[in-house]
Amino acid sequence: MKVQQISIFIENKSGRLAEVARLLDERKVSIRALSLADTSDFGILRLLVDNTDAALFALKEGGFTVSKTEVVAVEVPDQPGGLSRILQVLDESQINVEYMYAFAERNANNAIIIFRFDDIDNAIGTLQAKGVSVLTGERLYSL
Repeated sequence: MKVQQISIFIENKSGRLAEVARLLDERKVSIRALSLADTSDFGILRLLVDNTDAALFALKEGGFTVSKTEVVAVEVPDQPGGLSRILQVLDESQINVEYMYAFAERNANNAIIIFRFDDIDNAIGTLQAKGVSVLTGERLYSL
């Protein structure tokens, strides 16, 4: 139930995001979701892609500092209260969320929330025990 995410450290200057996109395009890697956090000097681009190994190779070959981390993808109804329900489950179980981002699923009435937890196995077990839909990597990458 863990999903592989790529984190790329990039300089905060013109053209660096375009370079990442170009390198992935050349390897025919599709981006499924992304999040960008920045400071004045650098940013961290987090990507979910359909071919993690090809993306890692292309980006490292292109000179980027890249790492792979495990995250959890949760499917919730795309309606008011969807996120609140998940966060309440996590709060009641005292599970810390390091960061999160979301996207709406195509042709469906669901949203996918990507979570990074400090205790990923405990989080997955707790969410599943409460009936929350935790997606496999294969399902997520195929969206």
